[in-house]
Amino acid sequence: MKLLLIHADYMEYEVKEPTEIAEETEKKDEKIEEVLIAFTSVEKGDSEETARKAAEEIRDVAKKVGAQRILIYPYAHLSSNLADSQTALDVLKSMEKNLTDFEVHRAPFGWYKAFRVSCKGHPLSELSREIRDEAEVTTALKDEEKVVSYWYILTPERELVEVEKFDFSRYEKLKKFVNYEMAKKRAVDRVPPHVEFMRKLEIADYEFASDSGNMRYYPKGRLVKSLLERFITQKCIDYGAMEVETPIMYDRAHPTLRRYLERFPARQYILTGDKREFFLRFAACFGQFLMLSDAVITYKSLPLKIYELTRYSFRKEQRGELVGLRRLRAFTMPDMHTLVRDVEEAKKEFFEQYKLSVEVLKEVGLEPHDYEVAVRVTKDFYEKNKEFVHSLVDVLKKPILVEMWDQRFFYFVLKFEFNFVDSLDKASALSTVQIDVENAERYGIYFVDSDGSKKHPLILHCSVSGAIERVIYALLEKAYMEIDKKLPMLPVWLSPAQVRIIPVSEKYLDYSLKVAEFLESKEIRVDVDDRDETLSKKVRDASTEWIPYIAVVGEREVLSGKLTVTVRSESNLKEQVKVEMTAEELAERINRECFGKPKAKLLLPKVLSKRFSLR
Repeated sequence: MKLLLIHADYMEYEVKEPTEIAEETEKKDEKIEEVLIAFTSVEKGDSEETARKAAEEIRDVAKKVGAQRILIYPYAHLSSNLADSQTALDVLKSMEKNLTDFEVHRAPFGWYKAFRVSCKGHPLSELSREIRDEAEVTTALKDEEKVVSYWYILTPERELVEVEKFDFSRYEKLKKFVNYEMAKKRAVDRVPPHVEFMRKLEIADYEFASDSGNMRYYPKGRLVKSLLERFITQKCIDYGAMEVETPIMYDRAHPTLRRYLERFPARQYILTGDKREFFLRFAACFGQFLMLSDAVITYKSLPLKIYELTRYSFRKEQRGELVGLRRLRAFTMPDMHTLVRDVEEAKKEFFEQYKLSVEVLKEVGLEPHDYEVAVRVTKDFYEKNKEFVHSLVDVLKKPILVEMWDQRFFYFVLKFEFNFVDSLDKASALSTVQIDVENAERYGIYFVDSDGSKKHPLILHCSVSGAIERVIYALLEKAYMEIDKKLPMLPVWLSPAQVRIIPVSEKYLDYSLKVAEFLESKEIRVDVDDRDETLSKKVRDASTEWIPYIAVVGEREVLSGKLTVTVRSESNLKEQVKVEMTAEELAERINRECFGKPKAKLLLPKVLSKRFSLR
């Protein structure tokens, strides 16, 4: 049900002509003053329970605005998914009965009417609501709750051991991950450390003027995010994927999409436009599959890979799970789909993309010991492909969690995830690949085989890194978890400023700027602290910003032509490692560390005195 609630000085309507579905009524016009108007669209699936919930919502708003009168006004224009006329009338009457503690009016249903309304114009005078009945939880979701999971550990020796019988004494992080998965408690009860880091480093923060789970990114954060986006996109293109772009919104009533959406009703952001309802995508699947359904594909093109970096995908995640960059409602997802001919080709691609995901995470700064592996598989697929499933453990040579289902509920028969376990013992999926056996048929995707017959391909869903925001979260959480061993820092290629030059006094500012200009010519991101502050404060601030290389410039450096550089990666809380090197040597060192990674210019003024500060 859709509601548009207007608190008005008055509403006046005139009953004109009946439609074919008009209810029998004494034709009358009405003017009601000091009224809360509930413009109402009754939708398919609405019931008496929906009416009760709608009445509660209307009652709550009426109390907040101080309205004693309520007008229920049938208004079909809020939805394109309308209930049949009898159901709609029954629901409207039920709403009326549930609001008898007010002076309640109901405009006649099924009649053409003219109306005039005078809205009061205060902050609560115009509100929209969507009411969902518990009965709307689809059969598919109810079935999901009934699916039984069987949990195992696949050992490096390729043995499948029941979780209860596995010795976790040498695998503390794996034990935490298993407990998290089996408990299925996703809500966060305290703020994770990366939230403080993302704010202190001026990467991102909450945007309270938006919906929860939508973030703002400052210049430093936009730079980090952009570099990750470019790197991961290039890795997918190098792997053979063709980059595409698809819309972020789709018709909610589209017959193919609607059947898929019914599996995930709670995830949708709904928009209204042109008398239709649209939903914001929560994955790139929709657009890419529609694109592939229009393509003429032969076996010669397989495996066929297409890729999109979705900025953004949207999911209405539960509020208790939304915290920092770990779980968001708007996120950037590298999304690659691969069409393959058959199961054997699917297994080959699955294994290659598994290895590609390991490589990508390693290059962004996350080693295999930083995450745990989960494999989710149907029993039928496992029994037919046991050796293949067991071979997945050979890549990382560490025990992995296996979740097995008696029956297939999801569209996939096999899936892996790399899961980062943070300091609060919460797990978050990064890389993933899935073998999809359902959507090619649903979307009408075919290929012409060598014998001329048309066949549905299998589809692999792959995100080689997981959401970009979640990669940043994992890097920040990893830095916190290792803080007793080394100073926290981002990989040098992701650091917003790679070098900070600090002149000991204004006398050496010009020389410092010349050094900075030289480093810039070598594609190094460098800034200069020209502020009127003490040297110790400048060094301390640079360290607080996790600057990888801090070069102090004084008379000795000018005379010798060498910089005294504090190297963060080699330092710790007890000792600052300082190395003398020329600007050329410093540039060569940084470029070696960043070899093969995308480069970008500093997104802030080069001198710190010209920068704005964040409250």
